[in-house]
Amino acid sequence: MATRFQYRLHALDGIYGGMLILPATSETVAGFIAAAEAAPDELSTIANVMNCPPMPFVPEEHHGSLVIMGMLAFAGSMDSGEEALAPFRALATPLADMLKPMPYPEMFPPEDPDYRPAAAALTMLMEHVDLGVAGTIMEHLEGSDASVRVAQLRVLGAAMARVPTDATAYAHRQSRIMVNVAAFYEEAEDRVAREAWVADFAAALNQGDDGAYVNFLADEGPERIRAAYPGPTWDRQTSIKARYDPTNLFRLNQNVPPLPAEVA
Repeated sequence: MATRFQYRLHALDGIYGGMLILPATSETVAGFIAAAEAAPDELSTIANVMNCPPMPFVPEEHHGSLVIMGMLAFAGSMDSGEEALAPFRALATPLADMLKPMPYPEMFPPEDPDYRPAAAALTMLMEHVDLGVAGTIMEHLEGSDASVRVAQLRVLGAAMARVPTDATAYAHRQSRIMVNVAAFYEEAEDRVAREAWVADFAAALNQGDDGAYVNFLADEGPERIRAAYPGPTWDRQTSIKARYDPTNLFRLNQNVPPLPAEVA
């Protein structure tokens, strides 16, 4: 079976963006999300609310404290980029401000191939992050002793939300915020405790949206895969699978089984 992807490329000479590290408080976390929701379509953001690693460009006294490690990319004019990023810089005095014009790949530092951390993690979708929710995030992160613990917040919407829900396999067009909560562990015996903390954290953040983004799922069982493809989306997926892969040959994945032949 052959699979073909067709992409429509757009010329992009560079972006205005990079890393912005702010002190994490309930006010700055809620403010970051509000600024991201109000941003133009050209701006994409990720807010990693986490304990600060010992990064050389952050003053040592802030290592280990809770910060927002913001990743921002503005794909428009450089002058407009300054304006779009100003609300984030205004949230608090940055601990590190690395926002500048750059080629897009420069956003990402080189990876250490020998660094392979183990983590307990869950992905979920939310409607809002106000001061109360931001306070819950801070409370849970402060209550963990994991070497790395994080709530990663990605504001959705914009152009993505203007695509019909039934147009693609991604059905969560109206969900507003994607959240990933995670805690690293060093020893196998710590895994159960980290998983329990992640589950408790996710339960405290749950706002009734049971959806999931399939690319961030781990080995979490068939119910979570169904959450990635709710309702009619699942039905379309199983029908397509029955047509092109009726024996479920391609199953080493977040598997969608083929619809039974007598139903298809």
